[in-house]
Amino acid sequence: MARRLRADMIAETRASLIAAGREAFGTIGYAAASMDELTAAAGLTRGALYHHFGDKKGLFAAVLDQIDAEMTVRLRAVSARAEDRWTGFRDECAAYLAMALEPEIQRITLRDGPAVLGDPWSWPIQNDCIRMMTRGLDELVTEGVLAPLDPEAVARLIFGATQHAAQWIAHAPEPEAALKSATDAFDAMLDGLLSKPT
Repeated sequence: MARRLRADMIAETRASLIAAGREAFGTIGYAAASMDELTAAAGLTRGALYHHFGDKKGLFAAVLDQIDAEMTVRLRAVSARAEDRWTGFRDECAAYLAMALEPEIQRITLRDGPAVLGDPWSWPIQNDCIRMMTRGLDELVTEGVLAPLDPEAVARLIFGATQHAAQWIAHAPEPEAALKSATDAFDAMLDGLLSKPT
């Protein structure tokens, strides 16, 4: 019983720190977020942050993981509503680009993420995404929907395109216009992958 209560307390402490970090990183950004203010907002000490995450960068990585997991759930829901696998894939890509308009995703994932954690290609969550995308594209090639191309190569090209387009949207002076242009261009690019282009 005591062990379970301790596990609950550890989970609650981590959740409180992640929530406080997410609020701070999402509103004022990583550089301006003070560890003292952040831990005070969580009702904890800097020692708790060091114990659970090592440092502010470790907490930021945990926040980014949480946001990424939520984005994945949302994107899978978009894909699940589609009438077929290919439409679902396209809708999921478009939804990812549209998320670049959301302030929290813009600041934490697209702006501060690369500055704090380095090249997104080195993030474990990005490599997981590429593996999942490769599996889905492989099925579409097997079904004859897509041209007989290497699914991993296609996944990496699509992933790179969506990443750079999302960065462009997040930093554009007119993000809505950039989203429209990126989505139109991305749709045309995806059409080129079909066995029989529309």
